[in-house]
Amino acid sequence: MNFLLSAAAFIGLIGVGLGAFGAHGLEGRLTEQGEGWWQTATLYALVHAAAALAVSLSGRGGSLFVWSGWAFVIGAVIFSGSLYAMALGGPRWLGAVTPIGGVSFLAGWGLMLVAGLRLGGQV
Repeated sequence: MNFLLSAAAFIGLIGVGLGAFGAHGLEGRLTEQGEGWWQTATLYALVHAAAALAVSLSGRGGSLFVWSGWAFVIGAVIFSGSLYAMALGGPRWLGAVTPIGGVSFLAGWGLMLVAGLRLGGQV
């Protein structure tokens, strides 16, 4: 069983579902700032779900590459989750948690970069 594939699919499912919910179910109920948080959360969740999915399906790059996929999943949970919560009226201190997810995204891309460099000219 490919747990990274399942995690990526779950993040994608949640991203699409919450994106649609924000556009239709929460229409007129969020502040302008909350709408911005919701849209950003959805965009980052979907982009990083796709990146984690690509990693899980590639079968390449070794453990650094796999860790990059997990960093994308963890980042989506923390970054997007904290923004969704704040948009729904959660405590503003969650804004201090959001950058941890952003750092996880950066770590994922950095790990992918190193894994790619280690692959060299391999196709």
